[in-house]
Amino acid sequence: MADPDSRLVEEVGALLRRAAAEAILPMFRHLADSDVSEKAPGEVVTVADRRAEEIITTGLRRLRPESEVVGEEGVAADPEVLDRLAGPGEVWLVDPLDGTANFAAGRQPFAVMAARRRRGRTEAAWILDPMADRLLVARAGDGAYRDGEAVRTTAEPLAAGSLRGVVAARFLPVELRERVAAGAGRIGAVLPGQHCAGQEYADIVDNRQHFAIFWRTLPWDHAPGALLVEAAGGVVRRLDGTPYDPADGRAGLLVAANESIWDTVHAVLLATP
Repeated sequence: MADPDSRLVEEVGALLRRAAAEAILPMFRHLADSDVSEKAPGEVVTVADRRAEEIITTGLRRLRPESEVVGEEGVAADPEVLDRLAGPGEVWLVDPLDGTANFAAGRQPFAVMAARRRRGRTEAAWILDPMADRLLVARAGDGAYRDGEAVRTTAEPLAAGSLRGVVAARFLPVELRERVAAGAGRIGAVLPGQHCAGQEYADIVDNRQHFAIFWRTLPWDHAPGALLVEAAGGVVRRLDGTPYDPADGRAGLLVAANESIWDTVHAVLLATP
């Protein structure tokens, strides 16, 4: 008998691909001015975001009628939707188009992401790169996979000067930004980021970079990637070293390919002098 969770992983992956094919890819570099609006200062949304979320939400409710859906655009329209995340039942986090600013400007990367949570725990995650049609999936306790092939983060304890990673500085408090700047010269490469959290997590899983630091940690932006990195052997913690919980509303996150790299980056870039 087929594992129902394995079947669900495949069905949700197919759903994300359908949303990309129907709502996102046809609009890439074909958006009219009226297709893009500002939902908050500095935060844009497109018709593709909203249509993709509709497709994914409808599909998830068909697959799992008893579950709740917390989507980025649903929360933008009604902030009380976020309260569903704290419930004990099954909740889906959906980012229909991560990297909207890139998409609206006609550039890559952008991603489609989802995570399944039950009893306050993220149990499964999906990150789709629509342009490459590359899907990363993970189930808690069962590893991470790229299009069916197992992926692992590096286990090598690299020195600071060999590390390459992202500091998403836009929302960092001034004091923390200054601390990072003071230590950045000791890191091999500190990158400004790609304005797409899904790609940052994918690059750690694929060993194209070793760490990422974020301040704003909206749950749909980070729950999928956090599980993927952890399932691949990496470490995801708050800046004070406590576990990451997408429902806690806190800020600050350090993601690293392994424990040693997490400790090194924290000591060099984040530790109080």
